[in-house]
Amino acid sequence: MKIAVASDHAGLDLKTHIIVYLESNGYDFTDLGTHSQESVDYPDFAFRLCAGIQNGQFDRGVLICGTGIGMSMAANRFVGVRAALCTHVTLAELARKHNNANVLALGGRMTGIELARKIMDVFLATDFLGDRHSSRVSKLDSFHKTNKDSV
Repeated sequence: MKIAVASDHAGLDLKTHIIVYLESNGYDFTDLGTHSQESVDYPDFAFRLCAGIQNGQFDRGVLICGTGIGMSMAANRFVGVRAALCTHVTLAELARKHNNANVLALGGRMTGIELARKIMDVFLATDFLGDRHSSRVSKLDSFHKTNKDSV
């Protein structure tokens, strides 16, 4: 499994701990930045990671900003990217089992290091159940809304 990790300045501290976690557990990962506390725009980093998910460079991604909300909103603009903001281990489990989430969003100012590690463990280890959930995920991946007046 190839994993990409990215954050903005508000998620940098937690990202640093996530990288240590990934290294110590032997994961194949790429750090897409940011690498300083200088203020940056979170969409730039989310877009870089999600383009890598779309083109098959990465299997999973982890995005971290202050709350995780902005990163998850930016990520979910990409067809084939299913980002889940997880604040609890059960959310990570269900995001993988039922929604085949391929991007985990975390809040660097909201989620403690130990909880983030537990969420990561579950997110990376849990398989998609498929079955009745497959058609729902297919609908998410195939929907391209181009007209605001139609659904």
